[in-house]
Amino acid sequence: MSGCGPLAGIRVIEIAGIGPAPFCGMLLADLGADVVVVDRVIPNRDTIDLGREAILNRGKRFVSLDLKQSAAVEHVLDLVEHSHAIIEGMRPGVMERLGLGPDVCLDRNPALVFGRMTGWGQDGPLAQTAGHDINYIALSGALWYAGEPGALPMAPPGLVGDIGGGALYLAVGLLAAILSARESGKGQVVDAAIVDGSAHMMNLLLSLKATGHFVNERGRSILDGPHWYSTYRCADDRYISLGSLEPKFYTLLCQKLGIADQPDFANGYDPACWPDLRHRFEELFRRRTRDEWMTLLEGTDACFAPVLDPDEAASHPHMAARQIYKKIDGIIQAMPSPRFSNTPPPEPTVKSAGPNQKRTILQQWRTTRRRHVSRSKLS
Repeated sequence: MSGCGPLAGIRVIEIAGIGPAPFCGMLLADLGADVVVVDRVIPNRDTIDLGREAILNRGKRFVSLDLKQSAAVEHVLDLVEHSHAIIEGMRPGVMERLGLGPDVCLDRNPALVFGRMTGWGQDGPLAQTAGHDINYIALSGALWYAGEPGALPMAPPGLVGDIGGGALYLAVGLLAAILSARESGKGQVVDAAIVDGSAHMMNLLLSLKATGHFVNERGRSILDGPHWYSTYRCADDRYISLGSLEPKFYTLLCQKLGIADQPDFANGYDPACWPDLRHRFEELFRRRTRDEWMTLLEGTDACFAPVLDPDEAASHPHMAARQIYKKIDGIIQAMPSPRFSNTPPPEPTVKSAGPNQKRTILQQWRTTRRRHVSRSKLS
């Protein structure tokens, strides 16, 4: 338990799993919540064992239980009675078969928030089908624009679906429901599906589509077609990015590149000119190294940034000044985000406690006054 951070005092049970649910638990722990993971006695052979390198375990405490045993299920229900939320990422119906479904848990603690993390959702024709990030965002439409014209669609692995459309939406849903429970004394189920969240993330692009700025053909829309909004290979086979969307930024970019007096580049907002101008930009940026382009463009309003690998990103002056990455126990990891002026989160640790803390955790939670108080008890 951290004892500090904006979520200090919030108690969360996380049923061990992979991907977005553990990431959500890490995010809550980063912000000060007391997150207890109900871990498997026998590790899941179908998952990669990250051991001490499992950054998603930082700040959490662990209990090892065999949920096929009635005594273990009862122990979880004892924790449920004193918690604010539970997170699970099983296929629909698994928690019910274990005896830990929403009805049972909410009966034990009516103010509980039951967070469910799935790819397809709790219902629908695909609800029981296996899948991963790439499948969910493919179906939701979020993968469509992730790729160059004529190339295969490819999004950053795990980020758009598992993290963006999954873990972050689950976290927002949990916190919203906890606030509601504080007012009403009534908990509820939060059904966070990656297809839902990643589709919701499309609303900005759908607005652009409605105004004609986005079309269904890759490479012909305002954020995936222009030469001034793309990435380029440099002379040293490293890369840079441009995002000179507004005319004033594009004008400055052309001035910095020494092409402001060339008439062809004055037509930078004509989609018919984009393929030719992109080709000319490709030739232009191949003339210098990435560091040389950084010297010319970084820090200007040309909307420029080098494309960095994670190790380079950790040492970049801006990232270093904000201490965005740190090495903890020899592992490079990103620090908690966002930042809070009055309730800064604790410094992350890989693990705050070892396994088999069953009795200690339950005693601590029993002696801590629950924050879920119904209006009837207040009246």
